[in-house]
Amino acid sequence: MENLTPDIAIIGGGVGGCAAALALARSGRTVVMTEEFAWIGGQFTSQAVPPDEHGWIEHFGCTASYRRFREGVREHYRAHYPLLPAQRDNPRLNPGNGWVSPLCHEPRVALAVLESMLAPYVSNGRVLILRRHRPVGVTLAGNETIGSVTVRSAETGAETRLTAAFFLDATENGDLLPLAGVEHVTGAESRAETGEPSAPPQARPANVQAFSVCFVLEELAGENHIIPRPARYDFWRSYVPKLTPPWPGPLLGWAGLNPRTMAAMRYNFNPHREKPALFSGLWAFRRIIDRAQFEPGFYRSDVCLVNWPMIDYMEGDLHTCDETERVRRIADARELSLSMVYWLQTEAPRPDGGVGWPGLRLRGDLLGTTDGLAMAPYIRESRRIRALKTIREQDVSAVFRPGDTLAERYEDSVGIGYYRIDLHPSSGGDNYVDVPSLPFRIPLGALIPKRVRNLLPAAKNIGTTHLTNGCYRLHPVEWNIGEAAGELATVCLEQRTTPQAIAADRGQTEAFQARLRQRGFELAWPENLKLDDGDPHAHAR
Repeated sequence: MENLTPDIAIIGGGVGGCAAALALARSGRTVVMTEEFAWIGGQFTSQAVPPDEHGWIEHFGCTASYRRFREGVREHYRAHYPLLPAQRDNPRLNPGNGWVSPLCHEPRVALAVLESMLAPYVSNGRVLILRRHRPVGVTLAGNETIGSVTVRSAETGAETRLTAAFFLDATENGDLLPLAGVEHVTGAESRAETGEPSAPPQARPANVQAFSVCFVLEELAGENHIIPRPARYDFWRSYVPKLTPPWPGPLLGWAGLNPRTMAAMRYNFNPHREKPALFSGLWAFRRIIDRAQFEPGFYRSDVCLVNWPMIDYMEGDLHTCDETERVRRIADARELSLSMVYWLQTEAPRPDGGVGWPGLRLRGDLLGTTDGLAMAPYIRESRRIRALKTIREQDVSAVFRPGDTLAERYEDSVGIGYYRIDLHPSSGGDNYVDVPSLPFRIPLGALIPKRVRNLLPAAKNIGTTHLTNGCYRLHPVEWNIGEAAGELATVCLEQRTTPQAIAADRGQTEAFQARLRQRGFELAWPENLKLDDGDPHAHAR
């Protein structure tokens, strides 16, 4: 077994893991970052989800390094793609013109930008990335300290032991927490535990937001790109999820529910006929290439990223099952997504009265896969640490803070974010929970476990609840969490202290916050914020 001894080991190379690695490397620390899949970047890349962002993102509401990432995406297109002059000169270039996000782009471009941001530190030896590695074991050095983490290569089966002063869990599902015996929560907490008005009377650990396997399509009219009929297509074609309130028909269909009002609605879908306007239809929803912005003839079709309610997998969670069942559920979700593709190609009702678009073609080449689907499932909800501070519904929901324009003003803020409390239908049978929140802060206490001294969460696994995870789970917030965790680990090493000690001392907390501000963190929203500006694209998914 190979043994590596970096200053810090980051387990998970998603959005938060990459941000943490950047923070640590720029402070001179050595890092080993592991990643389960071939691509680093998580939601941006292997999960293939363009960034969900708030309406102030172009000028406020994220860290400086996240802003560099966003501008890096735009510069990549300007440097390498034949954009029309007006688009090349547009400071707010949105390559896909998807109406869900101000920056809809290809996963491969996000990967290229993240790799380039980390490249100097990979070159000088501060950062080593172990791709296709998952954690399989942990050794403890006492009751409050992790000694080492063992990761296994999916390609060779070889194991590597990582011994470090600090460990950051940046996995998508909080995989390090059960291995290390770190106190954590899965699914929905009880109302008695959190005091949240919308929490259930009893805890439901297996009640987790649906996960999805996304994919990319183009539409080549007159051609036939129909995939082989999936083995379980008949099951998924007639599948009606068991939800409360009930779903209005088969999941593979145009009938759905408005997440905010729960009123029945019908989705629009019409390739090449949809404008990039609000609620214009599913083709333009998360479109990642709008061919009208590029030189004529460069693209044969727009390129559409599918992350729709019809591919939400609700038949089981990934946190409370064993490894065999986890693998089966992910395979089942991939079968659901392929069934959606086949339905679109062969049976989906068209606006002209016909059925199916046989010219829809999977673009797995844009996702690094051979089956046409994203490498990794899109994870909305992780295991979550039992933290010094738990963010509750009452802290962020506009419903429970009438007359206020901002969420709880945590004095120990390490960043800010904004998104609605947006929960997809769940493995426990809950339908949408989608209610307005207020622009929020990220409290330091939510990043610190109650007991373990040298582990920090660096993704969606901080001290939120099942409910508040719904607004703390998006790309810029996860980046902020990961970057803050990297800075916190650095300070602990420099000062030979613990996260708990920094959180317990107001002077040390303020000194840490001053460090974050120097590195481009924004820790508080303006008090005169206009809320109507923050949700311009309505229900982003």
